[in-house]
Amino acid sequence: MKKEIPLPYVTYVLPQRSDLAFTDLINKLPALKQVYKRRWHPESLLNKIRKCAAPLLDFSKMIMNYTKGIAAFLSVCMLYSCETKTVAKLETEPKAIVKAQVIDSTAIIAARKQALADSLRKDSIRLAELKDSEIKKIEPSAPVEWPKLPDPLPGSILPEKRIIAFYGNPLSKRMGILGELPPDDMLAKLDEEIEAWKKADPETPIQPALHVIMVTAQGAPGRDKKYRLRMTDKVAEDVIAWAAKRDAIVFIDIQIGHSTLQDEIPRLAHLLSRPNVHFAIDAEFAMREDHVPGDYMGVFDAEDINYATSYLADLVAQHNLPPKVFVVHRFTQKMITNADKIKLDPRVQIVMHMDGWGSGTLKKDTYRRYIVREPVQYTGFKLFYKNDTRNGWSLMKPEDVLSLNPKPLYIQYQ
Repeated sequence: MKKEIPLPYVTYVLPQRSDLAFTDLINKLPALKQVYKRRWHPESLLNKIRKCAAPLLDFSKMIMNYTKGIAAFLSVCMLYSCETKTVAKLETEPKAIVKAQVIDSTAIIAARKQALADSLRKDSIRLAELKDSEIKKIEPSAPVEWPKLPDPLPGSILPEKRIIAFYGNPLSKRMGILGELPPDDMLAKLDEEIEAWKKADPETPIQPALHVIMVTAQGAPGRDKKYRLRMTDKVAEDVIAWAAKRDAIVFIDIQIGHSTLQDEIPRLAHLLSRPNVHFAIDAEFAMREDHVPGDYMGVFDAEDINYATSYLADLVAQHNLPPKVFVVHRFTQKMITNADKIKLDPRVQIVMHMDGWGSGTLKKDTYRRYIVREPVQYTGFKLFYKNDTRNGWSLMKPEDVLSLNPKPLYIQYQ
């Protein structure tokens, strides 16, 4: 007898004005309504499939048009058990989860693209993709007036230099290039990237950097129910020692889970008080309510960012330090709220860092949508050795990144 499995995943795409139509549809589909409140990452879906006997993936696609030329697209994925061979097929073709027939043109494309940016991901992994040809059809964004920036203080890194950083954790080969290779091999690869950037932009000096995650979000609550794991000081000290071999600076990155910046930053003050140690926060894993990291997208408000800026500025003043560089990860609209209320302080140089992955065209558009359209101070751009080369994509070269406006001054490789 075949065992029915609950509907596990839904990808929806809707323009802003189709809320009523979508709500009406949700009310008519109790099963979909339940799933809509908890969207699954494809990897989580695969894990659930493996736990069930002989499943079969069957897709049901729904397409509806909203009045006045606003199209809305809804793709519903339904899962039933049948033959185990479907599991293997799903693992080799994960993009099938989000495939759907698209009718209409520009409105659908724009809606799909917005949904991509709002999709969940784990450790900077998007759930969906757009074809480059579709993204190129979208009209360029309107010119953005960049805010007046405070004059850099003596000892500032930006904007005189461009930072090239390797990201990860020495205890994990899966979180980034920093921990994937032995230290000497990793530093040699960093040297290669720096040479490529020097060749592409010889007018801008390079500042090498190592970017280490010192608080990692967890899928389990842990003893204190905070869904995060703090690294020991040894992890930071090891990375700082590696950085010294290249006269590199170090970034301490935190993924707070259910904790707060007020609880996590002060315990790192002894490291942040060093002139060569800087700071970063990842909104993706800053959870609210009872949400689990990786299942839902996290968020930081301008108030959170202002707290961190103020804390760093105080450290600079207390210890007579050069200005700190403060990196804020962002790849969707909702990850950072009230961006226009982020306060600038000359003692802290804020970098709004685009860390979504995908094709070069998609990454450039994400940069324009979520970094340039809500300008703060300086900008950053992330390159993924693995995720940016899926599906036949090519890793963006320095020349490709330098075609952006403004040119990012913080470049991170994962």
